[in-house]
Amino acid sequence: MVDGIQASRGNVHYLYPASSALQAPTASRARADNAQTDTSVTLSSLAQQLNESAIRAEADDAALSRDERTAKAEKSLASIVGARFFASRQVNNAEIPDSSDPERLARAQAATRFVNGSQQNPFEGLSRDRLALITYDDSGQYTTNERRAAWEASFDKEYAWRKEAVAKAMAEYDGSGKLTDFFKDVLQHFDSLPLNEQAQYPKDYATRLQKWIALDYNYFTNAIEGEGSPL
Repeated sequence: MVDGIQASRGNVHYLYPASSALQAPTASRARADNAQTDTSVTLSSLAQQLNESAIRAEADDAALSRDERTAKAEKSLASIVGARFFASRQVNNAEIPDSSDPERLARAQAATRFVNGSQQNPFEGLSRDRLALITYDDSGQYTTNERRAAWEASFDKEYAWRKEAVAKAMAEYDGSGKLTDFFKDVLQHFDSLPLNEQAQYPKDYATRLQKWIALDYNYFTNAIEGEGSPL
């Protein structure tokens, strides 16, 4: 046992955010650049929307404290995750963008069909940063179902990463009695998440991972092979 981390064959426990992607699943400096990569001769309507969302996200990043960002992210998620979303399904399904752009209207319709189980996710294939721009933009730029579809696409990416990460963790544990590389992977993954998602993890999440990495703890021998104290 090391500071709340318990390891045994087939059993790895580590921190998840309070609003975990399993319950409800890089730095923002790259947001605008990422948003603009969907270009040809002219920006598509989605690329234009993402660019505008990136500008709003940058403004939030500059103005909000971590606690304020956490509260805003949780408020944004409240309308697309859990009982509130399902209770408002009829209203959500009737929602259409305030636009005459055929591409934008078609994408909103596709999102509605997807969240009702009858079509591929229109945002499948977008990066986590772009998906976060849609998910957490409650300005009215996207319909509720579009934001839900983006959240589900992000959820799928997170689930796939976690499944692979836990498999690698067990292989590391079986081979060496350690989880040091696993903690490194988790920290790298955390650092790559959009700020709105990072804000939903405990404040000391990265610090704890760095501590466990430095310990280089061997669970077979119950020995610290690195530096620091488990207390």
